[in-house]
Amino acid sequence: MPETQSDKIPVTVLTGYLGAGKTTLLNRILSEPHGKKYAVVVNEFGEIGIDNDLVVGADEEVFEMNNGCICCTVRGDLIRIIDGLLRRKGDFDGIIVETTGLADPAPVAQTFFVDEIVGAKTSLDAVVTVADAKWLKERLKDAPEAKNQIAFADVILLNKTDLVTDTELKDVEMRIRAINPFARIHRTQRSDIAIDKVLGQGAFDLDRITAIDPDFLEGGHRHFHDEDMKSVSFASDKPLDPDKFFPWIQELTQREGPNILRSKGILAFKDDPDRFVFQGVHMILDGDHQRPWRADEAKTSRIVFIGRHLDEKALEEGFLSCTA
Repeated sequence: MPETQSDKIPVTVLTGYLGAGKTTLLNRILSEPHGKKYAVVVNEFGEIGIDNDLVVGADEEVFEMNNGCICCTVRGDLIRIIDGLLRRKGDFDGIIVETTGLADPAPVAQTFFVDEIVGAKTSLDAVVTVADAKWLKERLKDAPEAKNQIAFADVILLNKTDLVTDTELKDVEMRIRAINPFARIHRTQRSDIAIDKVLGQGAFDLDRITAIDPDFLEGGHRHFHDEDMKSVSFASDKPLDPDKFFPWIQELTQREGPNILRSKGILAFKDDPDRFVFQGVHMILDGDHQRPWRADEAKTSRIVFIGRHLDEKALEEGFLSCTA
């Protein structure tokens, strides 16, 4: 029997540019009296990992990956550590992977899709990005990683808000929204936030998206865009044909994968009483039946792409051609 989504151990990928406040957030998660146990994988760029010393003493176990940036070369290392964790007695409630400030979150997120053993027992709960309110706009100009971290995020902590004026804060939020309209933004100081707003997020949560964008359920499409990064969303109230949808999304992500940072969807397939939820990172996709459609829900399929140089018209035509 494959594990259902709820049986899987949730994984939170914690990212953010150097100095944004990731370690502070991690310390808060580890030291708050929430009564849960988390395994933490810390990854620090450079020969000597110092983050381990900064993480407060806690019941949680911290595993350090010292060979630099988490990227494809380190994926095997990450899989080995996670696999080791999964074999151990003494369950824990979740896994937190903290990436180095210079990392693109994609390979980390993909790890939980590509390895069969890891993928069968864990699910990517959310990518949480900590952003420095004072310096983010500068970083978005000169650091592509900072832009990727915003684009990938499901939750963004806009931190150090006490260091900027109200006008500057609104301005930086507009820049974030231009790149990623779907992430939930929390304004914080010293990464002070209720843990339930960071962990246990369920990476694609319709209620959260409709709170941000009430028109999201209305069908049609919306797009917000940065100079080179944008997001588009489409909806259809006609049921989809899985025999059309899966070949289309596979071919699309194989062809355009490098440009598609995140893709997510909640789909209504013909003759299927359950909602099908999928998410993807570049060309790697993962999906599962989530729960039955409720009687009071419109069976509307919705799909979101965030990436660079997206051909909006072709994406929309492709998606709508998958209807039954």
